[in-house]
Amino acid sequence: MIDFEPSEDQALIAETVREFARAELRPRARESDESAKVPSELLSRAHELGLVANGLPEQFGGGGARSAVTGALVAEELAWGDLSLALAVLAPSLLGYAVADFGSSAQQSALLPQVVASASCAGTLAAVEPRFDSDTYRPRTSARRQGAQWRLDGAKCLVPWLEGVRHVLVLASADGALAGFLVPADAPGLHAEPEAYMGVRALPTAELELAGVRVPAEARLGGESGSELRGLVARGRVGLAALGVGVARAAFELARDYAKERQAFGAPIATKQAIAFKLADMAIEIDGARLLTWEAAWRLDQGQDATREAALAIHQVRRVALEVADGAVQVFGGHGYVREYLPELLLRNARGFACFEALTLV
Repeated sequence: MIDFEPSEDQALIAETVREFARAELRPRARESDESAKVPSELLSRAHELGLVANGLPEQFGGGGARSAVTGALVAEELAWGDLSLALAVLAPSLLGYAVADFGSSAQQSALLPQVVASASCAGTLAAVEPRFDSDTYRPRTSARRQGAQWRLDGAKCLVPWLEGVRHVLVLASADGALAGFLVPADAPGLHAEPEAYMGVRALPTAELELAGVRVPAEARLGGESGSELRGLVARGRVGLAALGVGVARAAFELARDYAKERQAFGAPIATKQAIAFKLADMAIEIDGARLLTWEAAWRLDQGQDATREAALAIHQVRRVALEVADGAVQVFGGHGYVREYLPELLLRNARGFACFEALTLV
């Protein structure tokens, strides 16, 4: 039997995160966007909730309750509050989940306690490259073995760079295969330049230049033999898809509520056919995108290959998030273009999904 109802525990988690997003994220969305800063107390509060730590193994201080479906539910609720702040809250997953799933026992013992112990972001993930044909599975950033070391050369962009970052997981091509390397943030040859984008302004990101960065052989994710990382890319895409659904849902709900209140010619504009049909189409698209995301997450939880499903989900969400956010601006009319209202912020954030990759993991 197909069951789309979250379990009792999942429903409770989603409700808790929804309240956190309503009380902590949504009220700070505009201020954080304008100041281009993430409130440190917000990250501390999120750390107390264990939104990432609960999914890490118990032997390293985590909760041991990892589920991609639960992660998708959490990501959607957080992004409903605000995408930039959601990405900041989930940033520890970029190192924590990658090492938990694909790291060697030595890497897990060294790094996972750091992720669990601190509210600051112990590490990040560098996946996207600053070129029009950036391909996560076939990065141009190269890793060449030189004796007991690896030499990394290349460039990355859209790398979450919150205060406290100590390690960067760099995706590179090693002998033609996708590989990950744990690089200290202060490694010689690694240069981080702050970025500024149209959207996700509150999330600090950096463009990285790797010029002859050298790391020991054991710095390869999974140890010297490495790991198959296609699953890491899939988990990143499912996480992004869930975030996109949250952005789209926020835009739809704002547009729906505004349409019910805004009067034109003696009646709410929600009663006008053009507006009613637009809202209906938005709701249909969001539900379809959510189901694709849940399917991919479910396959991950079953230990199955979700490469195809994750690709379909993120491809659909990239379109839906942008179209729904743009639709919300249209429903608001002239007010939708005013910074006092949220639709313009949601539209700027949704625009970024076209180039986002591996900004969170589930």
